[in-house]
Amino acid sequence: MSSENVTTNVTGEGNDESKGRSFPWAIAVLGVGLAASLGVGAYQHMNLVNTRMQTAALEREVATLRQTLNSSDLNMTQTLSALRTELDSTRKETASSTEKAKELARRQAEAIAARVTNKLSQRQDEHQKVLAEELDQIKSRADQATARLTDITTEVGSVRTDVASTRSDLDRTVAELHRTTGDMGVMSGLIATNGKELSALRELGEREYFEFTLTKTSAPQRVGDILVQLKKADFKRNRFTMEIVADDKKVEKKDKNINEPVQFYVVSKARQPYELVVNEVRKDQVIGYLATPKVKVAGRKL
Repeated sequence: MSSENVTTNVTGEGNDESKGRSFPWAIAVLGVGLAASLGVGAYQHMNLVNTRMQTAALEREVATLRQTLNSSDLNMTQTLSALRTELDSTRKETASSTEKAKELARRQAEAIAARVTNKLSQRQDEHQKVLAEELDQIKSRADQATARLTDITTEVGSVRTDVASTRSDLDRTVAELHRTTGDMGVMSGLIATNGKELSALRELGEREYFEFTLTKTSAPQRVGDILVQLKKADFKRNRFTMEIVADDKKVEKKDKNINEPVQFYVVSKARQPYELVVNEVRKDQVIGYLATPKVKVAGRKL
């Protein structure tokens, strides 16, 4: 027997033994694989069933959602349509209301304008009436003023005549006055011998004049800014004696004649002498005036 046959035989025997030993394991593996395949198939089948069920449920939900959306679209479309209709109606109503408001405002404006025009017309009539009355009053006053002016002009002419006459009398009276030397040897001012002449002196305004009526008393009497006391009055001889108190000093003027200026200085009051003139001597009484300088300044004593 050749070596190839021997080898073949040996190999064949060995393979048969090997096959005999591996066959149960192959069956077991095959069973396990089959079981696994069956399990996988069953699992996949269940997954497929679940997937189909989920898909069906999803399709139902999608259908429901589509139905809901369609219903919502329909409702929205209806709502929009209603809103458009309401908006159009509102626009029409607004336009109508605006026109009505404009018309009402125009009528009110016309009514107000008419009332204002009437009031203005009434006020204008009233003002014209008042103005006419005032013009009548002014005219009447003007006429009265013209008449009064005429009267005043006449009165002024009369006053001027009277003034001229008075001035003429004053000039004549002043011309009749005379100056003389007083008892102190100082030339006196103009001497008045009666009330008319004294008034003329006052009109000249050269001095201030104080009239007096002195009665024989035990106390001096105030004349102007001095004190005078009558000591004696001899009406038969028209002579008198008096005491003068000025600058806290007493001066006696004894046995003086009427219309003779009795002069004395008041050093604290004036530079020019004061002059006292008696125009009338009665029993225990004399009547006359005191003439004092208008400019009162401190002077010197002579």
